[in-house]
Amino acid sequence: MATQESNYEGVWDSRLGFGEKSAIIVIDLLQGYTTEGSPLYAPGVVECVQQMPDFLDLARAKGVPIIHTQVRYTQPNYEDGGVWVKKAPVLKDLVEGNPYAAFCEDVIPQPGEVIITKQYASAFFGTSLVATLNGLRVDTLIITGCTTSGCIRATAVDAVQHGYRPICVRECIGDRHEGPHEANLFDINAKYGDVISKAEAMEYLNGL
Repeated sequence: MATQESNYEGVWDSRLGFGEKSAIIVIDLLQGYTTEGSPLYAPGVVECVQQMPDFLDLARAKGVPIIHTQVRYTQPNYEDGGVWVKKAPVLKDLVEGNPYAAFCEDVIPQPGEVIITKQYASAFFGTSLVATLNGLRVDTLIITGCTTSGCIRATAVDAVQHGYRPICVRECIGDRHEGPHEANLFDINAKYGDVISKAEAMEYLNGL
């Protein structure tokens, strides 16, 4: 039996690399994912948030645009969540005023950084993200945040389909279980973008 890696080797293992200009997107690093007892709690996201501050500090020092996303729904009927909220009613905590919907303290957006509100998995779906990236003349989207098997994967797929280079920073991405986390990083790296280490991402930023 071929190993997973050898089966994909030479078929689904090419690299996109960085383009001419990058932006960082920080997807849904909200307190519901990092607060024990929350239905959304995901240990991998706690680890992800711990990796973010120095990465974001370096990006800010280098003038790299940083875009944050948050999920918000409208009570009492959550009609803007459509069928997805029916599939995943746990998302009903993500409403204005619920502490679980607030940004994690270590990754609070700084003045001037764009905040995009979304209702579905992809940061592109139904949002102004494409217009924002085009206005910035960005061709590479450095993806961080959560969760790997949901919003990260959906955003990476939509990024490449919109003509951007998706670059996922492994240590800066988290999920609620290691299995889906690793499986989706493998698929993203094979078919949609590049998955790189935080060290490699920091080296890129330092070189700007």
